[in-house]
Amino acid sequence: MKTLLAALLTLPLLACGPAAEPAPAETPAQSEALTEQSSELSSTAPRERSVRLRTGVTLRYVEQGSRNGPAVVFLHGYTDSHHTWDLNLSLFSRDFHIYALDQRGHGDSTRPVCCYTQQYFAADVAAFLDAVGERDAFLVGHSMGSFIAQQVALDFPRRVEALVLVGSAPTVAGNEVALFLKSVVDEQVGTVDPVFVREFQSSTFIRPVPASYLDTLVSESLKVPARVWQDTLDGMLAEDHSSRLHRIRVPVLVVGGDQDGFFPVAQQQALVNALPDARFILYPDTGHAPHAELPQTFVRDVSQFLRRVSR
Repeated sequence: MKTLLAALLTLPLLACGPAAEPAPAETPAQSEALTEQSSELSSTAPRERSVRLRTGVTLRYVEQGSRNGPAVVFLHGYTDSHHTWDLNLSLFSRDFHIYALDQRGHGDSTRPVCCYTQQYFAADVAAFLDAVGERDAFLVGHSMGSFIAQQVALDFPRRVEALVLVGSAPTVAGNEVALFLKSVVDEQVGTVDPVFVREFQSSTFIRPVPASYLDTLVSESLKVPARVWQDTLDGMLAEDHSSRLHRIRVPVLVVGGDQDGFFPVAQQQALVNALPDARFILYPDTGHAPHAELPQTFVRDVSQFLRRVSR
């Protein structure tokens, strides 16, 4: 199974690939500025909360930043949780009002018996905005989360200011890697095989990521029962809204890696071409998770985009 998965994704495991992105050095001026702002940041520090939605699910989420800032909702990928953004959230300015969700069936949110199509995930996002009192938001989605973000923009266009789509494509329908993944996932019963979960998570990276981060991703995926793995993947494979992407009129930033084993560059470019107002950033020597492989670069580029479109 490991050999097949690695071959299909054409990605090496964690120990291989380019060097990790170095942590930025802190200058004395930056240190002094952080000290002066400590009391302000304490009021905008990350807070874990839960909220019951009108769609019937209770979502766990992390909130940080100024309540007066533009709302930015982060949507994780398949079997992940808000922890997929652990390498990023601390780097974002507290001027942004950030919400990082555990979507239905994932993380510490509730796991309903049914309804894991993109339409239901998208309806949860709209209901979440209602529940927290946000009229609209910028959506940042990775992989599965990027398709949900697209669906929100199609189903609830007035709720979306702009999109950031990470590790994405026009559709998952017919994707060979996803179809192979389905053949493995459909064999699982109860709790998904921990060995497979680690292989699955590791295979999405080209560049090294911290071992503790990978351990967290594996732990979060193990929380997701096999039935949710299966139903969610079936929902992604069944949905193809690629013919409607031209209806998304908001600004879009597409972020990808040139070694993405799920969605090759040609599919990423096809997404850009289908959107009326899209910009494409393609990172070299990077896999399916640019936000984890190049966290500082990712935060810089996304922050610049959000500031530009929120003026």
